[in-house]
Amino acid sequence: GLTSRWTTPAASAAPDAGARLGPVAADVRAPGAEVRLSVLGRYSSGAFAQSAAEIVAHDPGTHRVFVVNALNGRLDVLDASDPTAPVLETTVAFGAGEVPNSVDVREDGLVAVAVEAPRKTDRGRLVLLDGRAEQPREVGSVRVGALPDMVTWTPDGRTALVANEGEPSAPGDDGSEDAPERPGYAADPVGSVSVVDVVARGGDLDRLRVRTRTAGFERFEARRDELVAAGLRLTGPDAASLRLARNLEPEYITVADDGRTAWVALQEANALARLDVVRGRITDVLPLERVDHSRPGHGIDPSDRDGVADVRPVPVTGLQMPDGIASYTAADGETYVVTANEGDSRAWGDEDTWRETGGFSDEARAKDLGDDGLPPLCATSPAAGRLDDADLGRLTISWPDGLSADGSCVQDLHAYGSRSVSVLDADGRTVWDSGDQLERLVAQALPDFFNSDHEEATFDGRSDNKGPEPEGVTVGRVTTASGEERVYAFVGLERVGGVVVGDVTDPRDVRFVQYLNPRDLSVDTEVDDDDQPPAGWEAAGDLGPEGLAFVAAEDSPLPGVPLLVVGNEVSGTTTLLRLDVTG
Repeated sequence: GLTSRWTTPAASAAPDAGARLGPVAADVRAPGAEVRLSVLGRYSSGAFAQSAAEIVAHDPGTHRVFVVNALNGRLDVLDASDPTAPVLETTVAFGAGEVPNSVDVREDGLVAVAVEAPRKTDRGRLVLLDGRAEQPREVGSVRVGALPDMVTWTPDGRTALVANEGEPSAPGDDGSEDAPERPGYAADPVGSVSVVDVVARGGDLDRLRVRTRTAGFERFEARRDELVAAGLRLTGPDAASLRLARNLEPEYITVADDGRTAWVALQEANALARLDVVRGRITDVLPLERVDHSRPGHGIDPSDRDGVADVRPVPVTGLQMPDGIASYTAADGETYVVTANEGDSRAWGDEDTWRETGGFSDEARAKDLGDDGLPPLCATSPAAGRLDDADLGRLTISWPDGLSADGSCVQDLHAYGSRSVSVLDADGRTVWDSGDQLERLVAQALPDFFNSDHEEATFDGRSDNKGPEPEGVTVGRVTTASGEERVYAFVGLERVGGVVVGDVTDPRDVRFVQYLNPRDLSVDTEVDDDDQPPAGWEAAGDLGPEGLAFVAAEDSPLPGVPLLVVGNEVSGTTTLLRLDVTG
């Protein structure tokens, strides 16, 4: 088994630099760390808990930062040429009812935006913008699949890859005000990846030649039993919903440095897909590891009612279920994929009424097994007798997973996400995993706010649910003071907040570098009955990091200093962090 060598150092004092820019709840650095992350500047949309800053992309040619603002259904365009004081320069609107979900920009300033249709089960669009026009304007648009949730350019900029999640309709989810309510799964579009080749003839963005291909999962249906036996997770209300093409929901994409291969996170299925970019087809579905939380070094705190931060081995299996993924080429010439193992359930409809409304939910609290039509816990389960609130009872689990051979009871509790970061090889095999180190790091750095939520500061509030919730990840190359190039991974912790930095240069020996959380947990952000936050909530800083973008030293508005741009969906802030080489 893998053992984590990610040692967490004693907490160091918050740095003086950046203190004037607001709160720092935690700044823990490894002794001898060669880089230091600190807050440089931020732009605030002023919108709390409304997804006003999600995915971010930086254009080195203009130092514009493009920010997905789902609240207003638009793209916010920030001028970050002075990165200490980014300002809103302009906005880009889309069609009525359309929602942008993701953005990326290529070398010539062509901006790709994944735009969801007014009814999410209808096909969306990939919108192409001239991002260097004074007012960025649409220069191309193609239809893609349903619910385009992520877009990325290949390194050479020739191809945009779009993850079409293809989620089913939830009960009553018709996307319009006047249509009659529909039962759940009235529409269940297929998941796919759109492979969109884009050439600007003569370098002119007004003369685009666009070719679209669709990479789907239909041909894997014949291998369904083999894939499920290998660990692929399929859940749904009926046989039709379990067809692979419908059930697999592409979430996120990362592309190898040579641009020929991409990996696609299939979060709910606990798998990656491998995509041949040149041929425009999925070549492999790669089920991911299921983590044994009873192993020392891989435990969790499973309860929000035990009154303590208690990360310990428990008889629970963790489904990695990564959300964000990133890739890099290591010294051995191989590509490795870094995964933020957030976890996600399928929950379509109200938890109490989904059966009556045609919906589906695979989540339940462990203590509710045996109630409300759920299978009971097997008497022989290692979790038997441990379902009180202070132990495993409140843990959110996936009830269709871990069933006994005859399906009559749950033998092994399965939780969403492994609360860890992993490094995988090109075939999806885990070569390194952080184990319980993220939860231990938070317990040490923020003892009074361990496993806090993002919308309000709590102690232990997310222990029953996914802990710190590593969601987004990006990687960047940095030349250190010794002249050596190192590869760093930056992981956003969605709930408690902040960014964890790890040195992944050696994919089998990842080193902890820093945990920086620019949040003031003493500020009250609890919303009232009208979902309004209290006055002064902005002083809380950054809440709910979602999208992260690395800006290399040569592309930075701060000459020679790499930056990290973070979109924080709860605080609605877009924050620029500087990464200084410290020797």
